[in-house]
Amino acid sequence: MNTTPSSPSAAPAPLSLRPFRPADDAPALRRWITTRAELVTWAGPAFTWPLDDAQLTAYAAEPDRHTWTAVSPDGRPLGHISVRGTRLGRVLIAPEARGQGLGETLLTLAVARAFDELGLPSLDLGVYTHNTAAVRLYEKLGFRTEQVLKDVEEVDGVLWSALQMRLTAPDR
Repeated sequence: MNTTPSSPSAAPAPLSLRPFRPADDAPALRRWITTRAELVTWAGPAFTWPLDDAQLTAYAAEPDRHTWTAVSPDGRPLGHISVRGTRLGRVLIAPEARGQGLGETLLTLAVARAFDELGLPSLDLGVYTHNTAAVRLYEKLGFRTEQVLKDVEEVDGVLWSALQMRLTAPDR
């Protein structure tokens, strides 16, 4: 009989990244983005409303685009993120999973992939100034504002401004 106390098993990571598969993952993205304003918040002016499978398939096939779906330990899609060149974007957590710290986990995983696997020297992103929770999270992770772009998008008659932010890879 083993009398050595057993060590507590580590809890499974709350998220992992796998490649975005439009055929499997597009329905979740469409379910999470229910208005034109949500679409613009997620992707800027790159897509047209309503979001559809053809747009998502073309997006996933863009040259130099790395797209990932964040999945729970049981394989449920809970988020999305992408990198194209040195541009991080299309960050989204499923509405039902928000407020649990998964955005930080998603970003941490993607930043690690960008710097460690893709070897990028830095990451840039754009975020609308009214998306204060996202701005706070990016700042917490070390992103710094490089530029403020005033009134770059009009949504439902309201002008939106954006921040351009950058995170430099740690010295190796």
